[in-house]
Amino acid sequence: MPYSISDINQMSQSAFVEAFGAVFEETPDIAAQAWQARPFSNVSALHAAMVAVVNSWTPAEQLKLIAAHPDLGSRVQMAAASVQEQSGAGLSQLSADDYARFQRLNDAYKEKFGFPFVMAVKGCDKETILQAFETRQQNDISQEREKSLSEIFRIARFRLDDLLKAE
Repeated sequence: MPYSISDINQMSQSAFVEAFGAVFEETPDIAAQAWQARPFSNVSALHAAMVAVVNSWTPAEQLKLIAAHPDLGSRVQMAAASVQEQSGAGLSQLSADDYARFQRLNDAYKEKFGFPFVMAVKGCDKETILQAFETRQQNDISQEREKSLSEIFRIARFRLDDLLKAE
């Protein structure tokens, strides 16, 4: 159900967390903390409040958020929003060869960086994602942590846009 800004500004903290707790993968505490920043003037203000929560965290807390994301192209159970996003990018219909390639890339990435490859895949296709894997594998760990967080912030914005009515 799409919410209006007026709706969310009137929500209790528990209702807000129920509605927006899944915006950041398996981390409803972000919504719980962002609720304190009400009232929100628009979706951008809500997103900024959520991003500010993550940016206030220690590197270890941020790493835990990054690690909460599923491998791209994986067949493991994941959050409904992740299933929809990966499906939209064609990752739910990978051939056996493509699936094996994604698994190799996921494994190599995790071996190098210690956390899963995160990418906002909405609007992307398989080839774009594979190219990003190859390109980002060249980054150092600091660059990649920052890139992963920026991708998480993009994912959150897409999810918020899906949850809020255009006003």
